[in-house]
Amino acid sequence: MNTIIGLIIIAIGSLGQSSSYVPINKVKSWSWESFWLVQGVFAWLLFPYLGALLAVPEGSTLGALLASGNGAALKAMGFGVLWGIGGLTFGLSMRYLGVALGQSISLGTCSAFGTLIPAIIAGTDLFTGKGLVLLVGVCIAIAGIAIIGYAGSLRAKNMTEEQKKAAVKDFALGKGLLVALLAGVMSACFSLGLEAAEPIKTAALGLGTKALYAGLPAVLMVTLGGFFTNAVYCLFQNVKNKTAKDYFSVPGSVMVNNLLFCGLAGVLWYSQFFGLALGKSFFTDGSIMMAFSWSILMSLNILFSNFWGIILKEWVGCAKATFIWLGIGLLILIFSCIYPSL
Repeated sequence: MNTIIGLIIIAIGSLGQSSSYVPINKVKSWSWESFWLVQGVFAWLLFPYLGALLAVPEGSTLGALLASGNGAALKAMGFGVLWGIGGLTFGLSMRYLGVALGQSISLGTCSAFGTLIPAIIAGTDLFTGKGLVLLVGVCIAIAGIAIIGYAGSLRAKNMTEEQKKAAVKDFALGKGLLVALLAGVMSACFSLGLEAAEPIKTAALGLGTKALYAGLPAVLMVTLGGFFTNAVYCLFQNVKNKTAKDYFSVPGSVMVNNLLFCGLAGVLWYSQFFGLALGKSFFTDGSIMMAFSWSILMSLNILFSNFWGIILKEWVGCAKATFIWLGIGLLILIFSCIYPSL
């Protein structure tokens, strides 16, 4: 029963993340880099900070909690800086491929690297016992992702240039695939950052923090590192493209509109890791579900992002075979989420 509760919580957070890019269409008169930076303040600073405060036990402080663990916080932040590169290219992958295909390729790569690398570092034998179950589960998820990617290639082949531009304004398959693969590899550093911050979680539990919230300070440190990378890039683009005036030149009503939708995008994005931290507290330490939780989150993100892709009409004009392949890929992803518990 606990496993089911944990999966439901992770799924709710995943649905929020997959919906986080929808508010982009409501932001007015801002360049991509301006929107990305402002929503990042909410997604990577404000909401993770508020979440981390839930883990602070009575009589302690967040600073004291983060100082525990022999430099674990700095290690997590370092992985966050690398993850930030993935976050930048992740946004570009959706710019070139759309919400559905962009997230599918990026998150699929992220799923594999983010699940297997921590297991290898921990000394897990991937060809026997629990390690083999983990490896097979990742392969099942990758198979579903590959089929969705194939459906995306069929979509590109069957759609006219006008249809491509109508669905995704800057559609570019070749460039988008390269960017999406890079985004996936670097985004896997988020999982490594969470692993590096495990001593902080252990310290929090030792001080009396509820297991439900103990993983949230780790999320803050990883997103803090990611925010640094993204802020440097976005401010550079503001100067290069002369878009720094975006933040101050819009009318008050537009500013309020943009801040509201940036805030909405931020809290929706953060909900995936808030849900992951809470959901994992229902899994048994050292269990296959705990080790596979990262892949489960990524698979659910892909599943929900493709539902959004259908709603946003990114697959309009495709042949029947394309939808069949898409459906098969989504079903395999659903199976990959429940496979470890079987």
